Amino acid sequence: MKILVRLPNWLGDVIMGTAFIHELRKQYPHAAIHVIAKKELADIVHGIAGISQIHLFSKTVHPGARGALRFGRLLKSYRFDLFFSLPDSFSAALMGYATGAKKRVGFKSEMRSFLFTKTYKKPDGLHRVEEYLYLLEQFTGKKQDQPRVSLLPPNEKDTKRDLILVNFNSEASSRRLPLDKAVSLTKKLAQELPDCQLGFIGSPKESAYITAILAQIPSTGRVRNYAGKTSLKELMVLLASCRILLSTDSGPAHVANSFDTPCLVLFGAGNEKNTRPYNQDHLRIIRAGKLACEPCVKNTCTLYPTPECMHLLDEQLIIDELKAVLTHE
Repeated sequence: MKILVRLPNWLGDVIMGTAFIHELRKQYPHAAIHVIAKKELADIVHGIAGISQIHLFSKTVHPGARGALRFGRLLKSYRFDLFFSLPDSFSAALMGYATGAKKRVGFKSEMRSFLFTKTYKKPDGLHRVEEYLYLLEQFTGKKQDQPRVSLLPPNEKDTKRDLILVNFNSEASSRRLPLDKAVSLTKKLAQELPDCQLGFIGSPKESAYITAILAQIPSTGRVRNYAGKTSLKELMVLLASCRILLSTDSGPAHVANSFDTPCLVLFGAGNEKNTRPYNQDHLRIIRAGKLACEPCVKNTCTLYPTPECMHLLDEQLIIDELKAVLTHE
């Protein structure tokens, strides 16, 4: 049997989809499981156990609906028996349809039901991990009792275990720590955790923001700037090896969580009930919870110049939670 899964497009969502792949492998132990994934996320996808073959998709090479159709047709020779679409987009469903898979399964959305052979209404209020699993459960009639997300650990690990990684970034501006708040919190981290090394991470497009933060921090030799300087694979090594990750609601938090790295995650606009890092063993969530508008789940704050829900986060509480984790390692 040959099964094809269209993985989500975002880093955090791919991590949340790993539980789906693990359960799919359990239920179809002898199947060849193929996945379609964004080319930029190849290193992450290679860390998901149970996958037989990866097909990397580039929106630059195959743009729009026509590109999705062409890419799907390229996979038609595999003669897939079953296709699952984890994203809700029309293009993901169209891609699966173009492969000619005998059975095609997805959630009802974006007027795409005619492209599937079986559709289900997306349940309300579930965590995204459970949402993806719900799709499989409805199709097979079997439920997974204790799902977990996980990636295979990197072959190499950074030996600098004294490192506290810091990620104040997010693709959504409503989830990013405002610059003045980031500076204030960083100063407090350096002051109250004098024996720890701090490492700031971020993508190349986020490096200017990190540089602006660190430009206002006294140089002590204990702060490292990794923003824009690591590949995804190198970032995975850092996230698997650090003592703890302090992060906003973003993809790196999900990656660290998949390695069982302790995580302290700051929430504002995002809804932790739906999108927090899933494994709870080494996870702590902090939310101010002082505004009627939170969580709004919007990517851009429409009420304040910068997201007030992030401004209101208690810095001393964050420090105290970090100390508690470091003390009980």
